[in-house]
Amino acid sequence: MMRFGTAGIPIRCKAEGSLAGIKCVRELGLDAMEFEFVQGIRMSPVLAKECGDAANKLDVSLSAHAPYFINLISEKPQTRNLSKHNIMETCRILDAAGGGRAVFHAGFYGKMQHQQAFEEMLVMFADLRDKTKEAKLSAVLAPELSGKPTQWGSLAELCDAAKHISGINPCIDFAHMFARGDLKKDDEAHYGAALDSLEKALGKRALQTLHIHFSGIEFSEKGERRHLPVGKPAFAPLGKALKERKCSGTVICESPLIEEDALRMQKAFNAL
Repeated sequence: MMRFGTAGIPIRCKAEGSLAGIKCVRELGLDAMEFEFVQGIRMSPVLAKECGDAANKLDVSLSAHAPYFINLISEKPQTRNLSKHNIMETCRILDAAGGGRAVFHAGFYGKMQHQQAFEEMLVMFADLRDKTKEAKLSAVLAPELSGKPTQWGSLAELCDAAKHISGINPCIDFAHMFARGDLKKDDEAHYGAALDSLEKALGKRALQTLHIHFSGIEFSEKGERRHLPVGKPAFAPLGKALKERKCSGTVICESPLIEEDALRMQKAFNAL
């Protein structure tokens, strides 16, 4: 089963707040929503519990996107510490809501060579994994496939990191993959090759617990510029590749038309 949902509260939702957003998602016929904590974590544990109760009752799966200003391998120790704090706070709130993936942009290479950046990232991931275990948090750490070549987080890096650190389950953003040049064509063969790489690295379970971000994207030689309505890359070939491999998981729409495009993708997938 693939669930489809929105990155944040649906645009057409008349009431404000995440609790109303969850109800609106279900009214639309979608079954997933991702809390957007990108500008800061402003949800109390009490509200998170209320959101979790509503989502459980309405069968809406929850995830959360941590603040954008995260760089786990920054040259500045205070930036690394704040980054870990923001990820842990995202996990705590998501745990209170009974949610799953805590998605985050892991960081930038900066002046580091890729191998050094990878090794340092593993240390940070292991520390976060241990801290979530110690705190008995259910949220799953989900570093996101990044949209710029200067950012850590290619598909290969995510797969290798997840092989080294148990408890890491990456978020695959195919628009970002397209923008950074790792997805050469948006056809079924190239999408399928990416999914096969994930399975080869992490096993069949990886294709049964997918967490995908999808949108159109504008990009340059430096990578992503902004998200666009779904169109390029195309979703239909990805839907076919997912169906062919009997994948399960969640597709979160990050297009500017979050619920409209989520519904279109859901309809296209179900029609296959």
